Amino acid sequence: MKTITLKDTLFNHYIEIQGNVETKENIVISPEYSGILTQLYVKAGQKVSKGQLLARIDDGGMSAQLAQAETQLALAKTTFERQKNLWDQKIGSEIQFLQAKTTLESQQKVVAQIKSQLNKTNVVAPFSGTIDEVITERGKVVAPGMDLFRIVNLSNMYVTANVPENYIAQLKLGAIVNVYLNALGKSYQGKVRQIGNYINPNNRTFSIEIALPNPDNLLRPNQVAVLKIEDYKNPKALLLTENILQETADGSKIVYVVNKVESNNTAKVSQKKIEIGYTSGSFVEVKSGLESGEMVVTDGAKSLKDGITVEIIK
Repeated sequence: MKTITLKDTLFNHYIEIQGNVETKENIVISPEYSGILTQLYVKAGQKVSKGQLLARIDDGGMSAQLAQAETQLALAKTTFERQKNLWDQKIGSEIQFLQAKTTLESQQKVVAQIKSQLNKTNVVAPFSGTIDEVITERGKVVAPGMDLFRIVNLSNMYVTANVPENYIAQLKLGAIVNVYLNALGKSYQGKVRQIGNYINPNNRTFSIEIALPNPDNLLRPNQVAVLKIEDYKNPKALLLTENILQETADGSKIVYVVNKVESNNTAKVSQKKIEIGYTSGSFVEVKSGLESGEMVVTDGAKSLKDGITVEIIK
């Protein structure tokens, strides 16, 4: 008979859940102004910075209007400054000074409004990322609501998953999670950054978010991920392989242990009833019934009976 000597072993148990890779910075950019798309400054796959000019829409003569309004603003400013100097010297009427002031303020608003509208002819990146797709082309007439570009930031990735409610006590913010991507054949380490406060009544689950690093830019939105989340840890666990265990008629789990090995390599075996805990792979945690240092029969245990003498193979 072959045996194994039990010893304290670190045991970790994990739950496995399917999740989905996502990024909050994954949007389709639409214009704020209607007109002909006169310029395209980027192409698919190009990296861009926040605020970078991506395209320009024909302003329909608004630049000329702005130039005229700025000329009128300069005149209004000069007129106001002259009237102010006269008023400060107690020369001229208050009405003339107030009219010049009102004209200046009004023209400043006109210029600001035209500039605001003119800015809408420039399509800029709302955040730093990569142009995933150019949906339109130069020369097309565009309008608010139409799709121009898709921009994605792959540096701020995360995984979402729905976890059964019975695990809610085991999950903590900051917990380390192993994330395996089937499509890549790679594992990543992430951290739980958000735990939902709502239990879905339809499937009795709550949502979690796991921040995920993407140093090699291989992660993409909507990839399927398998999450291994540690929900139990025992630094001094007694472990047995599952095939060693036997089950009695009443459902109890039993194993056979070796008492004292004699000089001729024989020993008596005793049947012991045990209670098991978590299972991980082929290993089972023994919760009670055995102690560290005991020798458990591994091979040939099914032919044993309590109290018989067997030969021990070392």
